[in-house]
Amino acid sequence: QVQLVESGGGSVQAGGSLTLSCAASGYTSCMAWFRQAPGKEREGVATMHSDGSTGYADTVKGRCTVSKDNAKNTVYLQMNSLKPEDTAMYYCAATGYNAGYCYWSGTDYNYWGQGTQVTVSS
Repeated sequence: QVQLVESGGGSVQAGGSLTLSCAASGYTSCMAWFRQAPGKEREGVATMHSDGSTGYADTVKGRCTVSKDNAKNTVYLQMNSLKPEDTAMYYCAATGYNAGYCYWSGTDYNYWGQGTQVTVSS
């Protein structure tokens, strides 16, 4: 079974930067970041396949970068030029099966971290 540990959340001012980390134990094929703001549905932010392929939501494209440290089984989400609308609880998710594609639906992910809060003030 996969366990995910998230860190890096916090409060920043608009225009600032933040890096989130997700350390995984066990095998993962896909790792992804989701976020959910109060009153809004959960949305995918970025995905990272074990082959190195990445995907980004249009809302963060150009401002966020997903990277990984294979030795540490850790995925990072580097966020720059943060906006108040980026405020949300950010969740790390992973698949425990050999997926050929990292989907954007949360139902496709078997394991979830507890979440880390990101708050961007203006």
